[in-house]
Amino acid sequence: MGTLLGRDGLWFEPVENWEQLPPGWAFVDVAGVAVDSKDNVYVFNRGEHPVVVFERDGRFLRSFGEGLFSARTHGIHIGPDDAVYCVDDGRHVVRKFTPEGQLLLTLGDPDKPAPKWQGEPFNRPTHVAVSPISRDLYISDGYGNCRIHRFSAEGRHILSWGAPGSDPGQFIRPHNVVIDRAGLVYIADRENHRIQVFDPDGKFLTMWNNIHRPDGIALDAEGHFYIGELNAMEGMEGCPGLGHRVSIYNLQGQLEARFGDAEEGEGPTQFIAPHGVAVDSQGALYVGDVAYTIRGRNLNPPRHLKCFRKFRRVR
Repeated sequence: MGTLLGRDGLWFEPVENWEQLPPGWAFVDVAGVAVDSKDNVYVFNRGEHPVVVFERDGRFLRSFGEGLFSARTHGIHIGPDDAVYCVDDGRHVVRKFTPEGQLLLTLGDPDKPAPKWQGEPFNRPTHVAVSPISRDLYISDGYGNCRIHRFSAEGRHILSWGAPGSDPGQFIRPHNVVIDRAGLVYIADRENHRIQVFDPDGKFLTMWNNIHRPDGIALDAEGHFYIGELNAMEGMEGCPGLGHRVSIYNLQGQLEARFGDAEEGEGPTQFIAPHGVAVDSQGALYVGDVAYTIRGRNLNPPRHLKCFRKFRRVR
């Protein structure tokens, strides 16, 4: 048994060098991660092969999306039917694929953003989730809007809610969406340092505060929320204990466990900028990190940094 992270009932062990990329391939950054019903892992990255799919043991299966996405791949979600939804904030669209990569649906007008801050979809959207009850899509429109949009499975716009601000129901850079079995909608309200919870029609229910720049959220079968917390804001770069960690909450919004060294880095227990998280049926945790965007591109010379990790659930 190697290094253990977490606490009683939620222990994890780092699995180093899990992903078996083909020779010469690189992720650059991993913006999102998702897991299908067979525990295949979909890594949404900013390299030449945007969606890279692995078996649970790390063996490479396939890739898709080459030439289709901008350099700003962002969020990925697997629906109840194993359809793959990819959010491209650089092209202002959400795309739906088969697991093999056949394009089924595009929401938004590629490269034509809606007017900034006006609330119409989309201006640099960040993530999408499918309701297990209605099969409707909920999309966080986060960089050029402060809105959540609900669409039918066929792509019909149903409703939107949210506005810039810090009051309940308002957002500053909404960044991720998770929907539980009851249909409740959880939004990572990143720059407000909180998770907001809504009913399916956008009615505010509650919020969980004091979560440092929540980027990625995943919900496991036991009711644990895994939240990737981004690094500190500009001017506080490298500040110990501000972000670069994963926190685990229960359905009541209570902190259960947290891991990630106080100092950012590339070690097995460190993060730089956790951005996307996913959990498989065995409780293994996958974390995507946008380390190049946050740190690597500013080095002299620029270099790729560790941007993907797996943690095995051990008990």
